[in-house]
Amino acid sequence: MNILILGSGGREHALAWKIRQSPLCNQLFIAPGNAGTASCGTNVDLPLDKDFPALERFCREQSIHLVVVGPEDPLVNGVYDYFEAAAAREPFAEGWVGVFGPSREAAQLEGSKAFAKQFMQRHGIPTAAYREFTTDTLEEGKAYLAQHRLPVVLKADGLAAGKGVLICTSREEAIAELEAMLAHAKFGAAGAKVVVEEFLSGIELSMFVITDGRSYVLLPEAKDYKRIGEGDTGLNTGGMGAVSPVPFADAVFLQKVTDRIIRPTIRGLEAEGLVYKGFVFFGLISVNGEPFVIEYNCRMGDPETEVVLPRLATDLVPLLRDALLGTLQQGVAPADLRAAVTVVAVSGGYPGAYEKGFPITGLEQEPADTTVFHAGTREVGGAVLTNGGRVLAVTSRSHRLAAAAEAARRLLTQIRFRGMYYRGDIGYEFPEN
Repeated sequence: MNILILGSGGREHALAWKIRQSPLCNQLFIAPGNAGTASCGTNVDLPLDKDFPALERFCREQSIHLVVVGPEDPLVNGVYDYFEAAAAREPFAEGWVGVFGPSREAAQLEGSKAFAKQFMQRHGIPTAAYREFTTDTLEEGKAYLAQHRLPVVLKADGLAAGKGVLICTSREEAIAELEAMLAHAKFGAAGAKVVVEEFLSGIELSMFVITDGRSYVLLPEAKDYKRIGEGDTGLNTGGMGAVSPVPFADAVFLQKVTDRIIRPTIRGLEAEGLVYKGFVFFGLISVNGEPFVIEYNCRMGDPETEVVLPRLATDLVPLLRDALLGTLQQGVAPADLRAAVTVVAVSGGYPGAYEKGFPITGLEQEPADTTVFHAGTREVGGAVLTNGGRVLAVTSRSHRLAAAAEAARRLLTQIRFRGMYYRGDIGYEFPEN
């Protein structure tokens, strides 16, 4: 099969790394990719916004059989639907299986917080209590917040580049933020509707399935670390590291997740006729051992992908193909029994303003059981340069989480670029594991 991956981050490098291992993969292209994905396949300069005709032309010219979408924007914008219509109008190359990802309608599970909450409510899936407000109901929203228990969570309904979720610790702050979002477009069109949620206190984790909309295959779970500072302090980021497996997610807890969340979600997709052939990301929180859904994503997470795929002890490509063909056999994907830990190296100043274009050294020192996934890099004249806030995701595997974390940190001490920073405590809650 000739395969095209869309995206340029650590998630896409991990996907390319795993897909390249498949005997089913003939040619692999990544658009636009980064300096790391270039070692797995061919980087191509293609748009990822709504210029789907350019993607279509490339797929026809290169006889692409499978398109794997990394980021959420193309999915929410309807790339699956576009290619289905294009294939009906004029067939692609023999062996074409399609775009791996949900339809535009089903992608609202990530693209609209209100849609996701309503879906969960309809199917009895445990989640925080909520109300939604628009500009027309702003005053009603203020009155609601004036008596709401604290802290309270405000979420922009649409995609806001990971910045649309606010946890407010006073009613005055919550009311001011609601007004900023609805009356002053703090998050642009994404905040035209705001979901006000009950705050849940617990420990978070992520679970992932591949589904054809009827059956699913469960992938290894993960826990990521969003805060920039050690001990989970400071500003939120796209993710400073991840671990897999998650020690507190024992068999009893995972069974609760399966029975109360995963199965009802897949049944709900089928019952509502939502076309979904892709990844489902379940952002979960354990509250005294009981699982609740914080959010759905319609793609893999980053940096969770960088620990999940190294633990996936089977070929990924047949799972993607079977999901698109509707022949997926329900089950649990075999997992490497070793633990995996990812530590992310970021640019100085991130998640605020940062500079890029600095040379990276030490990348040639990759020991066994450790993989350096590139997140924000580019190659210029044979040199690898920083090209983003999150620059590298170093993943190590070992018999214990603590040992894997130590191996990742050890390699990072050999890597250099100006302003480089990483958390030295990823997995800190699990010192005995």
